[in-house]
Amino acid sequence: MRHTEREPDYIIKNDNALINLENSVKSLCKHVMLRQENEHLKDLVIDRNKYETILGNSTPVMKVLRLIQKVEKSNIMVLVTGQSGTGKELVAKSIHYNSPRARKPFVTVNMGAIPEDLIESELFGHEKGAFTDARDRRIGKFEEANEGTIFLDEIGEMDLMLQTKLLRVLQEKEVTRIGSNKSIKLDVRVIAATNKNLAQEVKEGKFREDLFYRLQGFLIHLPPLFERGDDVVLLSKSFLTDFCKENRMGNITLSKEAVKFLMDYKWPGNVRELKAVIERAAIMSENLTIQPEDLIFANG
Repeated sequence: MRHTEREPDYIIKNDNALINLENSVKSLCKHVMLRQENEHLKDLVIDRNKYETILGNSTPVMKVLRLIQKVEKSNIMVLVTGQSGTGKELVAKSIHYNSPRARKPFVTVNMGAIPEDLIESELFGHEKGAFTDARDRRIGKFEEANEGTIFLDEIGEMDLMLQTKLLRVLQEKEVTRIGSNKSIKLDVRVIAATNKNLAQEVKEGKFREDLFYRLQGFLIHLPPLFERGDDVVLLSKSFLTDFCKENRMGNITLSKEAVKFLMDYKWPGNVRELKAVIERAAIMSENLTIQPEDLIFANG
């Protein structure tokens, strides 16, 4: 009878160890894949209660909400672009109030609304006697927003000299009031917005390239109304409901013809224009129903 040789014990042990290692690696890979899949699903699921001020269910709006959801927990600078009235400040507020800074200040500065000779003092502050009208020390908007968020709206309106000073503040994370030699350390998140094409402004020498790339840490572009499909009707009904409640006008509705008019019209980005159209149409309407002629009149 032929004798069969038995494998040495150390070979059997090594084989078992390799099998156990393979199983452990497979288990780990499966765990990582499941975790990645869960993270992906979290990105797809949007809690609308967090973003109730941003109305709309269209694909472009949902894309914006997903971007907000991705960036809100970080401190990265955000640049929000889009036509006037598309809701850039609403996006900035949604980021801030869903971030770890939510209990800290949210400070808005409209760069296009402040006179050129006052904007530096407005942003960075000044000491008493720093210039003729500086009767008292003034805290700038950056200091006011410390530990919170500063929203620089219409950032494309800044002149080149101020852009240079802003870039220094962003790089050094500190501010110096006009008339002072003392630097003040800051912990501020910056969100900027513009309706201009800043890349084109850079090419034309109107905007600093280094500041442009500094601000554009994370880009969110807002779609114009004509790209938002049924959102136009959703927004119109919301504006109409609010206006009727505020003015005790009863339950005014949109006729089917009015809805078709709203859907067919090539709206620009300005949501405020749509709001004004609906409110004026509500006043012009007869029998609690808005007709196309009411909208045409409202729109001029």
